[in-house]
Amino acid sequence: MTSPIKTSWLAWAGLAAAVLVILVLPPVLPPFYVSLITLALIYGLVATSLDVLIGYTMMPSLGHGAYFALGAYAAAIMNTRLGAGFWETLPVSIIIAGCFAAILGLVALRAAGVYFLMITLASAMCVWGLVDQWVDFTGGENGMSGITRIGFGLDLNGVLGFHYFTAGFFMVCVGLIYLFIKSPFGNTLVGIRDSASRMQVLGYNVWLHKYIAFIIAAMFAGMGGCLYAYFNKFVGPDDADLAQCMEFFLMVSMGGQGTLIGPNIGAFIIVFLKNLASIYTDRWLMILAVIYILSAKFAANGILGIAEQLREKKKGEAGK
Repeated sequence: MTSPIKTSWLAWAGLAAAVLVILVLPPVLPPFYVSLITLALIYGLVATSLDVLIGYTMMPSLGHGAYFALGAYAAAIMNTRLGAGFWETLPVSIIIAGCFAAILGLVALRAAGVYFLMITLASAMCVWGLVDQWVDFTGGENGMSGITRIGFGLDLNGVLGFHYFTAGFFMVCVGLIYLFIKSPFGNTLVGIRDSASRMQVLGYNVWLHKYIAFIIAAMFAGMGGCLYAYFNKFVGPDDADLAQCMEFFLMVSMGGQGTLIGPNIGAFIIVFLKNLASIYTDRWLMILAVIYILSAKFAANGILGIAEQLREKKKGEAGK
C-alpha cells in the first residue's frame, strides 16, 4: 500500500464541482443519468467508509462489500416481510453490519498484511454464500424484489426526489466520517498508521483503536447498503460477490486514499464507466481488472495524487 496523499486545493475544487453536479444538474438531466449520480453517491459513501480503513489505519480490506450486502439484505427483509420503512430498517442495518464486523475483527485484526486481506476476503465470500444459498430467507440467486420506498416521511418514488434525499443523507454521513477522522481518536489513528510501534510506546492501545475503527467503517457501509436497497428496489447475490468488493476497493485506490474526497471521485468514475461500458460489452470484470492493474501501475496514489504531483511540479518550475 502507498502512503496517503495530502488533500490540496485541487481536492476542494473537485468537491465544489461535485456539489454542482449533485445539486444543480439533476433537474435538467435525463432520469437515467440522475439515477447513476444517485448510485454513485451511495457507493461513494461505502467507499469513503472503506477509506477509513485503507487511508487512515492502513488496513486494506477486501471484504467491505460484506457489510454493504448485510445492510441491504436487512433492509430488504424487513421491508418486504414486515412492511418496515427506511428509518426503521436503518438502525437494524447498522447494527447487523457492526456486529458482524465486531466478530470478524476479533480474528482479522490479529493478522496483518496478506493474511488480513485473505481473512476479510473470506468473510465476504461467506456472506455471499449465505445470501446465495439461504433460499427461504434471502431468495437465493433470485434475490429479493418488491422493496417499497416507505417510511421516509416524504414521497420519494420519483427519481429526482429520491436523488435529493440520497444527496442529503450522503452529505450528513460523509460529514460524520470527516468529524470522526478529525477528532482526537482519528488523529490517533493517523499516528498508528504512520508508526504503530511509536504509538504503542506512547501508551496507546493500538489494537483497540483499530478494532473500533473497523466496526465504525462497517456500520457506515451498512448504512450505504440500506439506502441502496431502497434505491434499487431489489437486492441479489451479485451485491455481495467478489466483484462488488473489488469495485469498492478500486474506488478508493483510483480516487486517492486518505482524502475522503478521492473515494467519491473513484465512485463516480466506476459507476459511470460500468454502466456505459455495459451498453457495449458484458465483460465488465475484465475491464475492472485492467483498470485496477493500470491504476496500480501508473496512479498508485490515485487521481488526486496525480493532480498533487502535477501541482508540485508546476510550483517547482515556477520557483526556478
